[in-house]
Amino acid sequence: MGKLKVLPAQIANMIAAGEVVGRPASVVKELTENALDAGATKVTVVVTDAGRTLIQVIDNGCGMDAEDAQLCFERHATSKIAEAEDLEQIMTFGFRGEALASIAAVAEVTLKTRRAEAETGTQVTIGNFGATEVSECSAPVGTSIAVRNLFYNTPARRKFLKSDNVELKHIIEEFTHVALTRPDVAFTLTHNGRDVFVLKAAKSLKYRIQDLLGAGVTGELVDIDVQTSLVRVSGFVGRPESARKTLGNQFFFVNGRYFRSPYFHKAVMNAYAEMVPEGVTPSYFLYLTVDPHSIDVNISPTKTEIKFEEDSVIFQTLFACVRETLGRNSFGASIDFDTEGAVEMPQISRSFSEYKSGGIAPSHDFDPDYNPFDQAQSSDYVPDFGPSTAGEGAGSAGQGYGHGIARSENYGALFEERTLALGKSIVVGGRFIATPVASGVMLVHIRRALVRILYEKTLRALQAESPVSQTALFPVEVQVGAAYVPLFEENSDLLSRMGFDIAPFSSDTIVVNAVPEGYGADEMSVRGTVADLLQVLSDGGHNVLPEMMQSATARKFAEIGAARYSEIKTPAEATRLLDDLFACSSADLTPSGKRITCIVPIEDLEKRF
Repeated sequence: MGKLKVLPAQIANMIAAGEVVGRPASVVKELTENALDAGATKVTVVVTDAGRTLIQVIDNGCGMDAEDAQLCFERHATSKIAEAEDLEQIMTFGFRGEALASIAAVAEVTLKTRRAEAETGTQVTIGNFGATEVSECSAPVGTSIAVRNLFYNTPARRKFLKSDNVELKHIIEEFTHVALTRPDVAFTLTHNGRDVFVLKAAKSLKYRIQDLLGAGVTGELVDIDVQTSLVRVSGFVGRPESARKTLGNQFFFVNGRYFRSPYFHKAVMNAYAEMVPEGVTPSYFLYLTVDPHSIDVNISPTKTEIKFEEDSVIFQTLFACVRETLGRNSFGASIDFDTEGAVEMPQISRSFSEYKSGGIAPSHDFDPDYNPFDQAQSSDYVPDFGPSTAGEGAGSAGQGYGHGIARSENYGALFEERTLALGKSIVVGGRFIATPVASGVMLVHIRRALVRILYEKTLRALQAESPVSQTALFPVEVQVGAAYVPLFEENSDLLSRMGFDIAPFSSDTIVVNAVPEGYGADEMSVRGTVADLLQVLSDGGHNVLPEMMQSATARKFAEIGAARYSEIKTPAEATRLLDDLFACSSADLTPSGKRITCIVPIEDLEKRF
């Protein structure tokens, strides 16, 4: 007897579910896309406990009759494909017929549906490891699918789900992707009885972006619409000055379907070359329209990866379109005319009359009897540079060239602030501290020294039981997007220990009440700090040892703090910085191993003279 056997349908569905249903957000994606395929103009998503307990999607689409209501849970039951050729012209979201079968294999599902011409609806309940019940019910036109106890029969997969805030973030991201494809459809997302999004049908895509991500985002966008023989590129790209350190608000769509493409992302970033600093990413919402025969959407179960027949040509087209749009809106590099040596002309304003009359004209004096060719007169002539600081003796002794020597001896007073007094530190170029030591001069890299100091301070705060003191400021509201508000809620204790007082203000906005000592408290600085915090909190790192997580977190916060700290300017500030540095457990290297200090020996100094 052979060893091979065909798996039972239930087990096969559970295996397939691993490809389609990775987390609650996958269920939201599949069900909302099905609702749009059904012609819905209103879609409501209800989520409880970030999808663990309940995910319900309600639509007003065409609905199903009793036969289709039962058949839709069979694998590969679809109305989109009848022949192999149909795969080459897919314009809908779902087409394989795998989503409902996969969801029903790992959750308890209740479906209620009714077509407009039917007097009653159909209810299908699937639970208890595949047991199915079918009955008539009262239902509005459309479909309602409730998914309860996700992964109840696969506890290992349920265990690998992240915290509610993380899973909700993924749900919001998938909801956003779908909502951006159809601005003409009304969407609602509710979590634990609280509305996260209530989106009315929008007049245009820009209104939908504003409703989803806020007016601050739309204010940073410019339109793009270019038609070529191969592809049409439309949508919006962000202004270069609005680019941020964190990835977010970067979207590609093709024929109304969201997809990911690092390759095309590189084309967009190349178009921003020399317009944005390294490490930041602009926003973009780019919609590609191509011949469906020229793409393959069937290369991944989640359909977020798409293969393009002419991807290199589209790459070049994207680059050219974005670059041309930025240039047309005057975001390209401006011409820097050389003005060295040019006369600065004052701007005439309303206050010109104050200077036109009534002012005191500069006085001048001259000797009408002076003859520059008379040697006797010439030797006695001393140009008047104003009151001398050299003293009377030097002034009377200085005749001709001798007088210049006397004055030059006092020029050192002009540079008194730069003179290095023995045992004191000076700031060099705002980047280094120079201080004398027994063997020569020690140079300290200010930014790296701050990283080391803040790293150890932050690490102590993370390991301490009580939070560090906080610096109060006027509250600043920062719109971070609904997907990122949960990050601040989840990490509120960590942020509090750092000295931040940050609380949710609305579904997509936080309010910053306090920042740690040394951070800028003005609105612009606070917004920059929040952008840095988003980058740190989005990195995660919860699956490592607590000591490793604390060290990694402290290093990230130290790097942020060093960038945000006010500039070291005076010798007194430099001395305090050195005191703090040498109080650290290690003053030579940053947490990432970069050198902080170096000593230039006296011998090396002598070689320069």
